[in-house]
Amino acid sequence: MAGAVEAKLAELGLTLPDVVPPLASYQPAVQSGVYVYTSGQLPMVDGKLAVTGKVGAEVTPDEAKELARTCALNALAAVKSVAGDLDRIARVVKVVGFVASASDFTGQPAVINGASELLGAVLGDKGVHARSAVGVAVLPLDAPVEVEVQVELVGA
Repeated sequence: MAGAVEAKLAELGLTLPDVVPPLASYQPAVQSGVYVYTSGQLPMVDGKLAVTGKVGAEVTPDEAKELARTCALNALAAVKSVAGDLDRIARVVKVVGFVASASDFTGQPAVINGASELLGAVLGDKGVHARSAVGVAVLPLDAPVEVEVQVELVGA
């Protein structure tokens, strides 16, 4: 039975995806005490990247913002895989977003807003978080965006 968070996802027309399998030697998420830390989540859909390249070159900022939203959805799936239930999220503590950027692109914060806005829409006040948005030269598989999330759980 889906909880309130998954019901909110459905209300927004979204479905929690399967956890993206690791690309190397790591876990998609780990729990330590009351915190769950996700590994960097790429904008994978059905096991593949729909778009590759640098933001500000091959990928538009608007496309990248949507991809960051997909990364956040994948992060929620990773959190659920260790927490068991997204309703256990007390709050999102921190989001770190990486944007594979063309050399003159400086709009990383607007891109990572895709992830932040999704978390806010799904979790309300519990989705408000600290954040970093960083431009990088390249990401795994030539992904335009990668997002990692740290959440605090209740009942841990």
